Order: sequence, then C-alpha cells, then structure tokens
Amino acid sequence: MGTNITLNDELVAEAFKYSPEITTKRELVEVALQEYVDNRKRKNIKELRGKIKFRANYDYKAMRK
Repeated sequence: MGTNITLNDELVAEAFKYSPEITTKRELVEVALQEYVDNRKRKNIKELRGKIKFRANYDYKAMRK
C-alpha cells in the first residue's frame, strides 16, 4: 500500500542513531510499526494477569517432559 507521510526530521535522525543497521526511512517506519504492534500485543496479554484461573492441581512442569 503506497502512502505519503511527513515525518519529523529530528525524530527520524534520532531513530537512525539507535538503529545503525537500518539505512532507509521506509525500513525505519516498518520496524517502528512492527515494534508498536508487538508492544500493544504484550500490553494486551498483561491485562489478562489475574483473570485466568488455573486448576488447583495444575502441574506446569509435567508438560515440559
């Protein structure tokens, strides 16, 4: 999907400093979007904490064998 966007040049320059392996703005935006999505997924999983009930005799170590 082609999209034209205006990026903050100072923010882009700073992002490039933290990502020396990234060489293009397109790649920088793709990585940033992927990191954003991954971060949101982790946040949603954290919201489940304390809402899942396990059986009293549940043995998670038994599944590792």
